[in-house]
Amino acid sequence: MTGDAGRDDKWVFGYGSLLWRPGFTCEERAQALLRDYHRSFCIYSHHYRGTPENPGLVLGLSAGGECHGMAFRVKPQNWPLVKAYLDERELVTNTYIPADVDVELADGRHVIAHTYVADPSHPQYAGNLPMRQAAEIITAAYGNVGPNLEYLENTVSHLDQMGIVDPPLHDLMDLVRREYGQLNMGAGI
Repeated sequence: MTGDAGRDDKWVFGYGSLLWRPGFTCEERAQALLRDYHRSFCIYSHHYRGTPENPGLVLGLSAGGECHGMAFRVKPQNWPLVKAYLDERELVTNTYIPADVDVELADGRHVIAHTYVADPSHPQYAGNLPMRQAAEIITAAYGNVGPNLEYLENTVSHLDQMGIVDPPLHDLMDLVRREYGQLNMGAGI
């Protein structure tokens, strides 16, 4: 572990639905910066936000750039349950690779955080789709927890609340609003 965090601290880095619905108890949450990865709608969702017949798109971490998100500190004794919960949630179709990454917290501390990185070799990896194509997929898809639009809107809304500007996501949200009207969605995965 780097920086001045305690040896037994366990951290999770969230960049999508974990921003608004972590689903576990944490001792601390802090804005965090992950370098060498960026957030993108690069995973076809066959479960939460789409189906195999009509896939949606969800966020993944792809190589390059940087990603502003949220880090959550978990008590060491709670870590096994939290990790099991996250693996069950994030590895439904194994489109992500669990990874421990160095993140910088808003106060300057560096911690190792557990996260989930997109697997570019997985058949559900969508890669870098043109924005209009992504918007069409997102507005048409619906999965086990609801419409894909809800996921996009919740992510952008929570980034806004955190004061984080993510130009590709904000541009995608603007396109969807222009082309498909105002959204009014609830929270979910």
